[in-house]
Amino acid sequence: MKVRALAVVTLVALAGIGTALMAAAGRAPAPAPTIGAFAIDAVHTTVVFKVQRINGAPFYGTFKKIDGSFNIDPANLSASIVDVTIPVESIDSNNGGRDKHLKGADFFSAAEFPNLAFKSKSVTKTADKQFEIAGDLTARGVTKPITIKALQTGTGPARGGGTAAGFDVTFSFKRSDFGINYGPQALGDEVAVMVGLEGVKK
Repeated sequence: MKVRALAVVTLVALAGIGTALMAAAGRAPAPAPTIGAFAIDAVHTTVVFKVQRINGAPFYGTFKKIDGSFNIDPANLSASIVDVTIPVESIDSNNGGRDKHLKGADFFSAAEFPNLAFKSKSVTKTADKQFEIAGDLTARGVTKPITIKALQTGTGPARGGGTAAGFDVTFSFKRSDFGINYGPQALGDEVAVMVGLEGVKK
């Protein structure tokens, strides 16, 4: 019994040391999703944005990384949550020079404000499999309320086990509301965002 107790204490101590070392290295374990929430599957989630060029065509770009969790439960909307983080460094406009500009001080200022984030405050069902999600969008250190629309597109067994769920998400915002004022003579103020959001609940 003493040997078993000593082994348990040793394992707990080693786990604590490991966590501390990871945190010191800037690699602390990601927090577990809220119970009942779907962890975002970044491989099967796509984030696309669109801005109108004043004298040309709409311009599209993507963000290659996304993290977070969601749970839109029609049977318990008050417990529904959406909590998403997008690293600005993952922006991809199909041009390296433009990507560098977008990450710089004229636009997202990624060095100072590395992430975009959305956190829900309430979820309302508007029709079968359709929802409006009110919450706060944070960009460039500024937080503003927005409402996004989500259409549930599928749910069922996930390939790796657990349950998968998918939503087609759309919303828009004015970049000037977040202090992104560069080039008004060339670029529109409204940014449209489309997200093919997929998550897995184990």
